[in-house]
Formats: sequence, C-alpha cells, structure tokens
Amino acid sequence: MMTPTISKPFLTLILITTILLLIINLPQMRHSSNIILTNTEIQVSSADTREPPLYKAAEPIILTKPGLYLKKPSQEWLHKQMQRGLHLLGYKNVSDKKWTRCQHPRQTYFFKTIDTVFTGIPKSGCSNWIEALLRADGQYTEPLDPKQVYLVHNKLSQKNRMPYFQKHEPHLASIMASSFSFTVLRNPWTRMVSGYRDKLSDEETQGNSIRRMGIDIVKEIRGVEDDTLYPTFEEYLLYLIKYNGTNNIHFVPQYKFLCAEQASYDFILPLEYAGAMQHDVWTHINTSVHLLSSYDSVADPRLQTSAIRAREWLSAISKDIVEKIYELYKVDFTML
Repeated sequence: MMTPTISKPFLTLILITTILLLIINLPQMRHSSNIILTNTEIQVSSADTREPPLYKAAEPIILTKPGLYLKKPSQEWLHKQMQRGLHLLGYKNVSDKKWTRCQHPRQTYFFKTIDTVFTGIPKSGCSNWIEALLRADGQYTEPLDPKQVYLVHNKLSQKNRMPYFQKHEPHLASIMASSFSFTVLRNPWTRMVSGYRDKLSDEETQGNSIRRMGIDIVKEIRGVEDDTLYPTFEEYLLYLIKYNGTNNIHFVPQYKFLCAEQASYDFILPLEYAGAMQHDVWTHINTSVHLLSSYDSVADPRLQTSAIRAREWLSAISKDIVEKIYELYKVDFTML
C-alpha cells in the first residue's frame, strides 16, 4: 500500500497553524522555549513585567500578559534569509547602492537631512515609517493624526521619492551610495490577512478600502455583481490564484518593491519586531523620533489581530489553495 505524501507548502501551513494555536496560550507558561513562525525564530524567555510604551522600544518587548519577552532576530540572519529568497529569482549578491536605478523607484525614498534611504512596502508598515522619517528629516514637527497617516503617500512625500531625484537632483546619487539604508518586511500570511482586512473586507480600519476590487472579486468568484457584497478571505485567495496575483500594490509580493538588483540594504526590519527594533534604526539616524503608533495595539507579534485572524482563517483553507498561494509568494516566504 502506498504511503500518502504531504507537500511542503501544506506542511508549512500545518506548522504555522499549530504554532499559532499554541502561542496564544504561551503567556500563561513560565519557562523558556523557542518557536518558529514562518522562518523567523522567536525566542521566548521568562519575565514578569508589563509592556513598556512604544518610545521605550530599546528595551525588550514585554507582553501585555506577564510571562514572556521576545528576542529580536539578528541582522546576519535576516540578510541571509533575504539572499535566499532573491537567489530563487537568479539575483546575485550586490554590494552597490544605485538607489536611483530601482526597478520600482516610487516606493524608495531619500531623506536628505538625515541621510537615509528607505524602501516602503505597502501593507508592511510603510505609512508609519514614512511619517516618522519625514518628522526626523525636519519636514514637519507635529505628528499626524493616525487616521490621516495616508497623507504621507501624497504631497507630503513626493519630493522624497526616487523619481523626483532622478529628474531634479540626479547628482545626489553619489551621496545616496553612502547613506544609511533600510527596509521593512512582513510575514506573508499576516500581510495577506492585513491587506484583506484593510482593503477588501467590511471591517472598519484606518486605511481606505478598494471597493471596486472587492466587487470584482465577488463577481468573478460567485458570479454575482452586487456593490453591497464583500468577498470572503477565501474568495480573495481564489481571485489571486485565478489571475496569478494582482497588480494592486497592496497585494503584490514584497520582493518586487526591493532595489535588490541595484543595491543592498544596511538594515532589515521585520514589521512584527518594529517595537523592539525601531530603536536600532533611530540610533543609526541619530534622532529621538519614534514611530507614531504600532500597526497593532499589542506589541507581541503572536497576539496581534492579523496573526490571530491568520490562525483562524488559514485553518479553514484547503490544501490546494494553500499550495497555490505558497507558490505565488514563495520568494516572500523564503525571505522571512
């Protein structure tokens, strides 16, 4: 009798789902352990203090429930993971920093006063980071209302985007070559869940929904055109599979925004560790600015809303859908 086989993508989902089920209850435990969420190692150790404010993020993240704190991943590990993913595309390791030649230049920014290059990836915390960097650069002083943070994608940051420098200040390319550079990546599963919640569901969030896309998904998957209906998470995944992805920037794989063929980043920050690792970025820049807010009110990445929703929703998704989504975002899964 033949032994049934289980594919790697589905095993990945089973592992992630099992871990997410376990980690919701981990704060009740009182011992050290290591867990794996995607590829990122989250080290858990004993502690019994409350969570510090975001601006004290140089300290370890303390959970809202007493018991554990997280150890941030090393830059060496993060750079190796990024290279593993990019090697799947045939990219070679680069040491150059030709930022004005990025393949998606609108998503890479230069802040002259603080001499910093940043690649902002949609649905990976880019709005809050751009807002903070604009303040650090001295372009304005008062923090934006969180409900108006979307303004950083319009006139507030136009002169910081690479196309502006390509056209008006090309001589700065040589200066950028020695500038501090960083980007923020996100767990692909939680990014998908966050994108769906923010742009396609009927959930009220601080972002702007994309109703036309939601209506189109319902029409394509259900065969019904009704502007009062919203797609389910599974229908959203089926739509991505049917069209081999989408050109909408909120759902495009993260690697496509990176300047990977033209430049190398000094610092890589997983969004789930923004609270713990933002201090390292601000230290490099030599500023006292901090993020306007966390993308989630809970600092522990295992207890944030999109992580919890990912556990719930992915457990109901079929093996076939999981495998196909894994292939669509395979590079992103490899990088983190």
